[in-house]
Amino acid sequence: MEQTHTSHSGSTTTQGAQRRVLVVEDDPTIVDAIAARLRAEGFLVQTAGDGPSAVDTAAAWQPDLLILDVMLPGFDGLEVCRRVQAQRPVPVLMLTARDDETDMLVGLGVGADDYMTKPFSMRELAARVHVLLRRMERAALAAATPRSGVLRLGELEIDHAQRRVRVRSEDVHLTPTEFDLLVCLANTPRAVLSREQLLAEVWDWADASGTRTVDSHIKALRRKIGAERIRTVHGVGYALETPTP
Repeated sequence: MEQTHTSHSGSTTTQGAQRRVLVVEDDPTIVDAIAARLRAEGFLVQTAGDGPSAVDTAAAWQPDLLILDVMLPGFDGLEVCRRVQAQRPVPVLMLTARDDETDMLVGLGVGADDYMTKPFSMRELAARVHVLLRRMERAALAAATPRSGVLRLGELEIDHAQRRVRVRSEDVHLTPTEFDLLVCLANTPRAVLSREQLLAEVWDWADASGTRTVDSHIKALRRKIGAERIRTVHGVGYALETPTP
């Protein structure tokens, strides 16, 4: 088991100041590179090199975000994600060595908010971390000043105040990202939103580098609310289908 360690950065205040990031990766070269970049961004960083120590560190240190490799000794990153999310909701950026859509969908299904496929640039990883944390801050602010009422679209109900979704009166568990994505589509039902629009609205990304992230989250969302409720417009984007009046 790798011993975890903490960096209390003495750098000037940045966007990442005082935010805690737990990096879970068993490759020393990769974990050192990630930790160094995040510390330079002003984050407080701990690392873990296997599944059990990752869960223990997350419980004791209460990080604001996890960067989590899928392949780990002890038990894999998917199991780490399940156990950590069962303790408390925390944004998770998963790392995978394979460009395998099944891995991505499983990761999103156990509560990951985003993923990156190795190899990746440290600049992009840092940008994704900042974006995830900004989104969590916006979600917390929205929860503190919630919109009133429940949006009903046929058998689909979206409760903004409680951030709950029901299909045929049955609760559907969505990750924070899935909920935000559904709300974005539901704000203009039947209107086609491009992948770039969804990236800007839900992920706060200014470029199109993450269009596959949108596709993977749409597939995960379809599994939960029903594939027929989200229409694909090939080459353009997606629309939330609603019953004909």
